Amino acid sequence: MNERRGPLRTVGRTDPLTLGNAMAANASGTDRLTATGRFNHYASTYLAPVARFYGRLHGRLYRLFGGTRFTTLSGAPVFELTVVGRKSGEPRPVMLMLVRDGEDLLVYGSNGGHPGTPNWWKNLAAAGTAQARVGRETHTVTLRVVTDEDEYEKRWRALLEVYPHAAAYRALSSRQFPIGVLSPQ
Repeated sequence: MNERRGPLRTVGRTDPLTLGNAMAANASGTDRLTATGRFNHYASTYLAPVARFYGRLHGRLYRLFGGTRFTTLSGAPVFELTVVGRKSGEPRPVMLMLVRDGEDLLVYGSNGGHPGTPNWWKNLAAAGTAQARVGRETHTVTLRVVTDEDEYEKRWRALLEVYPHAAAYRALSSRQFPIGVLSPQ
């Protein structure tokens, strides 16, 4: 920690979160606080309207180009998941990191480390199914929430291989992110 700058802080915490105790809080020892991860966490926590706008713009451009452009975010591949809203009944598209596990896709509800669970996850959990668009292909997928601790850590490591910035979200958040396996129907 740089003593001159002081500890890093997040909304809703009663204790200051420093780089040192954030790393110590990681049980698996694989989490690193990347600059991109810290920036994304800050943006989702303190600049939520801007982060939402950027996500929606990215999704519109992805659809406009038929899934052939805007296929990465922070150097990692992305896909579009469309879930029916649990309250509105309307389709709700969201861009997520593309993490493959054979024919399945792995998703995690990090919300950039924001203290609240993302609405897309709540919608997906309520619906149980969604449409996953990877490039030009769209498939109906079914959700299975990972509840086993050993499987959770295995899936988390697989997520970090594709998107290592998620480690910063986990280290800077006070909640455990839900992980789901999306299987094609």
